[in-house]
Amino acid sequence: MSVASDSPVHSSSSDDLAAFLETELDSNSDSSSESFPIEDAAEDDAEVSNHRLKRRKLEHLETVDEDEIEEVASVKFSQEISEASSSKLPCQHPGTFGNMCIVCGQRVEEEETGISFTYIHKGIKFHEDEVTRMRDIDMKMLQSQRKLCLVLDLDHTLLNSTVLRDLRPEEEYLKSLTHSLEDVSGGDLFMLEFMHMMTKLRPFVHSFLKEASKMFVLYIYTMGDRPYARQMAKLLDPKGEYFGERIISRDDGTVRHQKSLDVVLGQEKAVLILDDTENAWPSHKDNLIVIERYHFFASSCKQFDHRFQSLSQLKSDESEPDGALATVLKVLKQTHSLFFEDGGEDLSGRDVRSLLKQVRKEILKGCKVVFSRVFPTKSQAEDHPLWRVAEGLGATCATEVDESVTHVVAMDVGTEKVRWAIREKKFVVHRGWIDAANYLWKKQPEENFGLEQLKKQGAEEKSDDVPLEK
Repeated sequence: MSVASDSPVHSSSSDDLAAFLETELDSNSDSSSESFPIEDAAEDDAEVSNHRLKRRKLEHLETVDEDEIEEVASVKFSQEISEASSSKLPCQHPGTFGNMCIVCGQRVEEEETGISFTYIHKGIKFHEDEVTRMRDIDMKMLQSQRKLCLVLDLDHTLLNSTVLRDLRPEEEYLKSLTHSLEDVSGGDLFMLEFMHMMTKLRPFVHSFLKEASKMFVLYIYTMGDRPYARQMAKLLDPKGEYFGERIISRDDGTVRHQKSLDVVLGQEKAVLILDDTENAWPSHKDNLIVIERYHFFASSCKQFDHRFQSLSQLKSDESEPDGALATVLKVLKQTHSLFFEDGGEDLSGRDVRSLLKQVRKEILKGCKVVFSRVFPTKSQAEDHPLWRVAEGLGATCATEVDESVTHVVAMDVGTEKVRWAIREKKFVVHRGWIDAANYLWKKQPEENFGLEQLKKQGAEEKSDDVPLEK
């Protein structure tokens, strides 16, 4: 059987494509003449395959239901490839395997081979135009299933890992609490001695994945290497029901030290990202939900130069019902609901990026904020990142106080604006109140962010080493 005639290159499922390549490419790796036949053989093979595919399509159409839409579509697109391979028109080389076109079998120059999708199958690449076609097809499939795409980071988002030698003496007790790797479904703390690591799953992660998978096609995208990514996927998804082959590591990215949606088979307007690091996604910040970092191990706090103790040192953990993942799940449900509301068939104008902004603007809606000694005096307040974050959360920001102001954000109790706020019985909070709302996706109790708490923590923040406003 030839790759040209039977490749599901247009299939909406990366798992289907991976399974096909495993069967056809690996099994025929010893004979390139079988995988990529010469022109005469390709034409004969294409005719036979074309007939078989048409028959399969008719058989499917006789009994098709909604659950079989994707399979029928895959057959249809395979037929298109078959017809293209037997056409007299020049092949456009939509994809390659080992620098050979998967349609016509011709060798293709390296610079012409397109985007690498090594997480689907080693050596497979698709031309940008073909990737666009595949995404368009996926979009139709997903909409028929009322699903979007969700790309998930691993470290500090869904879990926290540490090298065993970095365990602090006060963390040694954890070794007696680890769960067996033979059955990981009921555990959340694992000793991976063959990797010299210990991993802790974030509370609520199993429920999060179960609920999210009903609304989204799930991807993993990590800056870790491929073996680490796949091992973590086994802990999170032991039955392989959530991620399939959609596990992207740093080995699969197209830009070093950055993440990008160019290797995700989903249209950007239908993809959400959950990650603890905003800078990892320089080109896709509008798709991004930034989650509070999960610092279970002491080494994690040290990595980010945090002075506070880790959860393991405190012998504590995040709350299941009120933790970061539970909060984010609510955001995902809101965004998904907005995308598919009204139940119409034409969703071409919907975009998760604008809907996500809409959800964010509800967090501090109704709050009017004035800042005191937070920004450098010579800078424009409107250009400061904290000002922009507050506006993105729905707050109205101002430079001067008036009776409509609800909150004064300050770092010092001695400013005129703070004294005014106290007299007028307005809320006085430090900047952590805005930061927490940003990461936790909900308005926080003001009493937890008063200036007295800032002094007690000994963590008074300074914006810059320059004179500040009065």
